Amino acid sequence: MSTVNAIEKSRLSVKVQAVAALAAIVGAVAVPQIFHFLGAVSGMGTVPGEVFLPMHLPVILAGLLAGPFAGAIAGLFGPLASFALSGMPAAAMLPFMMIELFGYGLAAGLLRTVKMPVLAKVLITQAAGRILRAGAVLTAVYALGNENVAVSSIWLTIKTGMFGLALQWLLIPLIISCVNNSGKTGRDEQ
Repeated sequence: MSTVNAIEKSRLSVKVQAVAALAAIVGAVAVPQIFHFLGAVSGMGTVPGEVFLPMHLPVILAGLLAGPFAGAIAGLFGPLASFALSGMPAAAMLPFMMIELFGYGLAAGLLRTVKMPVLAKVLITQAAGRILRAGAVLTAVYALGNENVAVSSIWLTIKTGMFGLALQWLLIPLIISCVNNSGKTGRDEQ
């Protein structure tokens, strides 16, 4: 198969990409609600969401499975939809979450067809999103004089979210493997 044919075969229809983006946005709203509930019931507030990073998972998966359009749209609108429906993430952090998750979705999507281990794609994606967030925080503080966010939040979010990042290293390759294997099984049965 020629490279052009391989690229064409790897492209998904706009409809599939749109459905994937919408599903990821729904996931980015629904999955964190579990953690908001646990935080409310346990008296821990937003800590479970900050530790487990539940909004990141559907966005990164959308990018890896459906490409940069689906991933970037999910990353941009997932936090916005969540904020509109639940008030989370907090208003002061919303733009930074939108930028970070946009970066996750876009980076994961751009890596979708690259031949490398899924774990490497996840690590690159995580770095890209965190770098974009850091750049946004630094710009807000130093260029725009925003006093609602501190530069220390860059390191604090990484430190607090390490468990969630590590969980992504385990879950995302597992989910991608399951999706890929179910696709092979479906093709074999036809």
